[in-house]
Amino acid sequence: MALPNLSDADRAAALKVAAEARKKRAQLRAELKSGSKSFAQVMNAADDPIVARMKVSALLESLPGYGKAKALKLMTEFGISESRRVQGLGARQREQLLSRLG
Repeated sequence: MALPNLSDADRAAALKVAAEARKKRAQLRAELKSGSKSFAQVMNAADDPIVARMKVSALLESLPGYGKAKALKLMTEFGISESRRVQGLGARQREQLLSRLG
């Protein structure tokens, strides 16, 4: 599949949209880390494109008390791939995460 040829203006607009999405994801991770948002609140907003496109590992690592090792252990226990995004979680995986972290 060939990449589309974008004009400079289209490329700049796409870069601006991508930067804004990264900024919103970083803000969401900071809110999780500080405790102003709960894991359940984030998972209930899974239809939001910002949340839906986050990697589950990044989401778990943003929780207080969780780092790479603990997040990986939890994901392995529930059968969640390291590259899985929130929108790609199965119903059972989502349920398991919410029951443990919700």
